[in-house]
Amino acid sequence: MASSFNKAHDFRIDNFNNIVNVNHSADPLSKLEARIAAGAIHDSAERCDAPKCHPETRVAVQANLYRWIVDGDGEVEQPKKIKWVTGPAGTGKTAVMGSLADRCAKNGVLGATFFFASWSASMGRRRKTAFVTTIAHQLAQHRKDLKSAISTAMDNNPGVLEKNLHVQMETLVLAPLREVVHQSEGPGLRGAIIVDGLDECEAEQYHDTSSTGPRATPTRTNAQDQSEILQVLQAASLDPHFPFRILIASRPERVFREFFDPEINPISFAQKLDLNVEHNADADITLFLEAQFDLIRRRFNFPSSWPSRGTIPTLVENASGQFIYAATVIRLFDTSHREAPKALLEAILNMEATRKATSNPLEQLDALYMRILESSPDPPLSVQWIHAIAVCSQYIVNAPAFNINMLLQTDPESNEAEHLLGTLHSLIRIPPHSDQTTAAYGFYHKSLLDFLKDPGRCGKLYAEHSERGVFIWDAFVR
Repeated sequence: MASSFNKAHDFRIDNFNNIVNVNHSADPLSKLEARIAAGAIHDSAERCDAPKCHPETRVAVQANLYRWIVDGDGEVEQPKKIKWVTGPAGTGKTAVMGSLADRCAKNGVLGATFFFASWSASMGRRRKTAFVTTIAHQLAQHRKDLKSAISTAMDNNPGVLEKNLHVQMETLVLAPLREVVHQSEGPGLRGAIIVDGLDECEAEQYHDTSSTGPRATPTRTNAQDQSEILQVLQAASLDPHFPFRILIASRPERVFREFFDPEINPISFAQKLDLNVEHNADADITLFLEAQFDLIRRRFNFPSSWPSRGTIPTLVENASGQFIYAATVIRLFDTSHREAPKALLEAILNMEATRKATSNPLEQLDALYMRILESSPDPPLSVQWIHAIAVCSQYIVNAPAFNINMLLQTDPESNEAEHLLGTLHSLIRIPPHSDQTTAAYGFYHKSLLDFLKDPGRCGKLYAEHSERGVFIWDAFVR
């Protein structure tokens, strides 16, 4: 008997290199589930250590957003169903969205979530392909009548998974919602759809087939795919039967500034919340640092006078509203850094002495990154490893740390990875040695890679794109 792999139309390889059963007799929702990005959902295993708001911090902004989700904006005739939450790197957007998603889920007002991540080993979290299917699959768990309507839509439109996002949204989300709204006798649907990190969505790798060169040129840009998702969400929000509030969190990149600019996009459909402007983070960063230093003090049995008066205000000033700065400082104490805690804190504070008169909010974060990287015995080589880890994680799904180590180290018998990365645990998620054959490297925040790709910020540690390519190429051919 021929194997099922040989039966026409029973199986195929999807965009995530998975074998998917497409037999029309299969459960429609199972076919849908095979095409979702499970790691992008707020409570997925992949996001188990994702940033969340420290207790009692970001209370005002979370309350603002939750109140908007539940009560709206007070506009009866033309309610705004989309809110754009923005701010530069490090302002805590993902932490706020993660904590808000948990609160909404606990209170039964969470429709769906999608957390993009350009550093993720999961292709589904980096590209648009699984965006609508992941949203639809979560909505199908919301209520039985909606689940039935989405299942019927899948069964009646078996080719929808190969259509563009607009068709998928209409077929798998909007049409089933209209059906449920017209037929339902129960309470109305409501809640939030939360989309985080949309600026990290990368372009699908379509290629120009007319190209005669050795490599075809991608025909899409990141901004185009991000704009497509924005347009799909806008169309959904304008449907009178669409009952959900949509929260979109991203950095203020041009595609978002223009899309949410009412003078450029005249349809008044969204509100804007700038975390860097409308919510002063200093009080929350202070609370976070006080709680964390209290834990450190008890862990090392330090006296109550440590850290000295003025330490936390100085760190808060250095943070310039950047939660990532405060979090990175604390991780230094949590990762068995080679320096004693008191000496380490003194060294961090002494960076203030070299601070220039500038309004650049990233200056102290950059100085902190530089100091941590320079603690490596060979900083330039460590930076090359970081770039290579990022590339391997992007193109090799869930590449184990062990495999990357074997690829990059020059001596298979050496422990080069520990030698180069041993002091960088506050920047890189490094699996324990016992788990490295299965667990992957990761980055705590995309801002590290932003820093290393900007010569104006990382200075002497900058490696040209060609240098990074040669380093990886040499690793493959030696």
